[in-house]
Amino acid sequence: MIRYVLVMFALSAGYCVKAQTAPRLTKLPFAFPQADRTPMENTPVWFDSVLLLVSNYRPGGAEAKGDDAYLYIEDLQNGNEVTRFGKGHSFVTAFSEDSVLHVYALEFKNFGRIMNSSSINHFYSTDLKSWKQAVAIQPEGGERLFNSSVCKDDKGYIMAYESDNPVQFCYKFARSTDLRHWEKIKGLAFTGRKKEYAACPVIRYFAPWYYVIYLHAPVPEHNGWISYMARSKDLKTWELSPFNPILEAGKGEGKNNSDVDLIEVDGKTYLFYATGDQETWGTVRVALFDGDMKLFFESCFPGSAKFEQVSAVH
Repeated sequence: MIRYVLVMFALSAGYCVKAQTAPRLTKLPFAFPQADRTPMENTPVWFDSVLLLVSNYRPGGAEAKGDDAYLYIEDLQNGNEVTRFGKGHSFVTAFSEDSVLHVYALEFKNFGRIMNSSSINHFYSTDLKSWKQAVAIQPEGGERLFNSSVCKDDKGYIMAYESDNPVQFCYKFARSTDLRHWEKIKGLAFTGRKKEYAACPVIRYFAPWYYVIYLHAPVPEHNGWISYMARSKDLKTWELSPFNPILEAGKGEGKNNSDVDLIEVDGKTYLFYATGDQETWGTVRVALFDGDMKLFFESCFPGSAKFEQVSAVH
């Protein structure tokens, strides 16, 4: 219960934005307790004026089996579990619109090195009790799928979804006009600066820019797996924030800051992210930006800076 009280209490935290400096992210001084289940991939989302956390339970680490996995939703304001559904699914994300909660998650049988993944499936409900299910994204050519993220743009909806082809890991894109039927955007795959590693994306759109926060592999002089930010007007040419990494593991967080998702509450932006060592333990923490989400993304790309560019065309 403490974690939920602290999330809401943190609304009073603050800071001052300074031009041409990295946006200040305040890591709130708590972590989600590791009880019978530890959330890793998760999405905070508003639904019917209630703040929810959509998460997945995947016991067994690298030996996890689909039969043991499921999705679940908690009320972040009182700590109660709202529902469980989606047996055999993981790598969850959610999007709410017009009194419908849309949840996307990967169906899998065996996790880890021999992971046998199926499709990214779409669950949707108006009451969080009865769920309809359909296929959203199918793998192609032997690829394996992982995380996904959805947002609205000027053409409808855009999804960034993680794949292990052509690079393990990268992310690709798909479009939809109804959140149910998705068409892949051919010829695009964001593979990082040197085709090295770009995992677990979260995508947002503030015209004319698409923004993605993604996980970068360890690099010298930084602590383990770190979160980068990139932006693009056309999904083809991307600019990297000069403030990368925007999240890096600190004291007590192991060697991982990954699986970022965001929500805006009362004009403040909260980044939910995973910590740990990517092998034996992990939990979820929250970082606060004292401003709205649009300002947060814009602050990561100061107007006078020159940005390193990355092409997603392949």
